Amino acid sequence: MKTHEVRTYKSAENLAREDQLAWKIAEVAADPVAVDSDVTEMIINRIIDNAAVAAASVARRPVASARAQAMTHPFKPGATVFGVENDRTVSPEWAAYANGVAVRELDFHDTYLAADYSHPGDNIPPILAVAQHTGKSGADLIRGLATGYEIQVDLVTGICLHEHKIDHIAHLGPSAAAGIGTLLGLDTETIYQAVQQALHVTTTTRQSRKGEISSWKAYAPAFAGKMAIEAVDRVMRGEGAPSPAWEGEDGFIAYLLSGPGTIYNVPLPEKGEAKRAILNTYTKEHSAEYQSQALIDLARRMGPKVGDLSQIESIVIHTSHHTHYVIGTGAGDPQKMDPNASRETLDHSIMYIFAVALEDGGWHHEKSYAPERANRPETVALWHKISTTEDPEWTRRYHSRDPKEKAFGGRVVITLKDGTAIEDELALADAHPDGARPFVRENYRNKFLTLSEGIIASAEQTRFLQAVEALGDLKAGDLVALNFVVEASRLGDARPTGIFDYKG
Repeated sequence: MKTHEVRTYKSAENLAREDQLAWKIAEVAADPVAVDSDVTEMIINRIIDNAAVAAASVARRPVASARAQAMTHPFKPGATVFGVENDRTVSPEWAAYANGVAVRELDFHDTYLAADYSHPGDNIPPILAVAQHTGKSGADLIRGLATGYEIQVDLVTGICLHEHKIDHIAHLGPSAAAGIGTLLGLDTETIYQAVQQALHVTTTTRQSRKGEISSWKAYAPAFAGKMAIEAVDRVMRGEGAPSPAWEGEDGFIAYLLSGPGTIYNVPLPEKGEAKRAILNTYTKEHSAEYQSQALIDLARRMGPKVGDLSQIESIVIHTSHHTHYVIGTGAGDPQKMDPNASRETLDHSIMYIFAVALEDGGWHHEKSYAPERANRPETVALWHKISTTEDPEWTRRYHSRDPKEKAFGGRVVITLKDGTAIEDELALADAHPDGARPFVRENYRNKFLTLSEGIIASAEQTRFLQAVEALGDLKAGDLVALNFVVEASRLGDARPTGIFDYKG
């Protein structure tokens, strides 16, 4: 890997294309290096993981709405939509959009946390949709996804967006565009322009994850994937993009990030170097914000030590800056303490999550968020006894590049009414690659079978898993096998019509 310094340049400095971040990303995407076998295996795991979460969310309102929008854009050859028969294909950008919402709705797929935050699995829907539409093979898809993961992880490693309240999908648009470029075998110039265009149209604020969090949290990455496809299409037709997108005098760094004078350090593979960044990412065992994963496991471990939870006087979670200020009491969001808050808001309240996990000894992707569960009086009472505080050491470990120090959890102090203090800490979720029970293929398979039980028929579950696990052998045009089909009755209530299906 080579670390590249990225900063703002005045227009008069005339920064050469070869020295721009977008060009360097494009060079990585256009480099026809082989994909290592362990990377291929992890890509298969993450396609299974995405499908598992999509199956569990297929009937939920936001997913049904996105699917209804997509189905008004039928197209041949097109791409498939999760749950829908394979012969009912839609335009690829709309398939990416519908499937992206399904993947993201439950906040239950893979994650990478460094200078910023991300869910790299969000790259899969747009790259897969384009691969299906263009008749690519499994090997082509693997190369495209290796690039998508690589670029997103590298951008997240080097450039912090959240401190400027920019949503992390600003890293996803460029990574998906780069992955599509690799998939299609595009030249460096074309990918360069597409990456910049994708950045320009996917930069939004973090209000989507603040206050009254709405379903847009699930839609935002899907929208970024859709925009990435459109960006690549536009550039393939000979159009350009704002340039230089990151370094320009009026560009991304100058006015949306830390401004002139600031240097960002972005690592990228050198020419001929394999793209292995997916191996630095990790999935979720529990359907909740990633910073809550280790704390759910810790609550599960501490519950038996406490015994009678009614005897708890207070709970203080000592944790990182991110956990405290984004999903903890440091956010200052009263909605995070509201039993009538949306699922999306509860998912970003570690106080609620820790209370329920402590009471139930675990977490369920639906039952733990049910309104009747959130309104249980004893839960509300316990919930309001919980607070978070930033511990500089946990913040340091959160940002550490040393895998032996990296930590996403915290230390919890439970004080009982008699003054007894029960303390414990956990740095990494059990399912993390360095955790107590790292996820392997069998865990991904079980996650898919569990989340799709009663939704996808048994024979279809088996067919899907067999197809994915043979991904490298799928021939050109065979990628339709990566869709799953369910009975129409499993797709949720019909959605109200909108502009696209307006009939007057």
